[in-house]
Amino acid sequence: MKLSARIAAPVAALVLAGLTATACAPQTSDTSAKGDDKSGTLRVWLFQEVGNKPKEKVVDAAVADFEKAHKGAKVEVEYIPVDTRAQRIKAAFNDPKSAPDLIEYGNSDTAGYVKDGGLADVTEEFGAWDEAKDTDPIAKQSVTVDGKVYGAPFFVGVRALYYRTDVFEDLGIDPPKSQAELVSTAKKIRKAKPDLYGLAVGGAYTYGAMPFIWANGGELAGETGGKFTSGINSEKSRKGIEAYTSLFGDDNCPAAKCASMGGNATVTAFASGKAAMAIGGDFSHAAVEAGAVKGKYAVVPLPGVAENSIAPAFAGGN
Repeated sequence: MKLSARIAAPVAALVLAGLTATACAPQTSDTSAKGDDKSGTLRVWLFQEVGNKPKEKVVDAAVADFEKAHKGAKVEVEYIPVDTRAQRIKAAFNDPKSAPDLIEYGNSDTAGYVKDGGLADVTEEFGAWDEAKDTDPIAKQSVTVDGKVYGAPFFVGVRALYYRTDVFEDLGIDPPKSQAELVSTAKKIRKAKPDLYGLAVGGAYTYGAMPFIWANGGELAGETGGKFTSGINSEKSRKGIEAYTSLFGDDNCPAAKCASMGGNATVTAFASGKAAMAIGGDFSHAAVEAGAVKGKYAVVPLPGVAENSIAPAFAGGN
């Protein structure tokens, strides 16, 4: 699937202690490094995934290798909820006693964290990294502010439409080929199988709503001379929002339950067999495979407005 340059892939920032010190408390502390004997405790915050066990296995192995290679060093890893990460991380920026040395974050967080003074400039370290040359240029752009690099890409993914093959076969329907058909298919499934959400949607799932806005020709904002102006109130953007919000209701995903759902919750609903469709990333695959729908689903691109077109997808990852 071809992605336009505007859809930057979220990444992870490596904010290193000691030699590349974290600016953990911009208003309250002196963060200049006094020296680095590469010992002590390295505090790490990573995202809590829907299915976290595979991630924990990889991280545990990396921690063991690191501690073996750095005698006297200890690594403390904490997994934090994705949906409330901003509050937790921004609070830590102003409290050096609780601030992590290394954090995982998405590209949508970069500008705000840099403005808050919470991230270290790792331009030199990134340039010296022997794998920097293999970095996706859009991913690198998403951690670059005013020519300075504040992180390193961790992984890149893209969202698409997960659907239950058994449900579709039972009802004799095909995967939707347009946005209008996606909405009507979701409601058709809900009517035939009221115990299922047709398409699991979330009022807190911004990345799931964005393709609807873009597919209708809308934008979140436009840039002119380095300044951004909101575009979300344009006629085209409103049309996309209306298409997405039409999915909240008893005829698809009841607002009382779905309005507060984020992306992880929609994937969980699908993986547990409570939804016939969901908008998820390739990074959601492990959680879906570990769920009740294993062997009973497939993935297709999220359809656009025109029949057989593909909606611009929000690239994801951490």
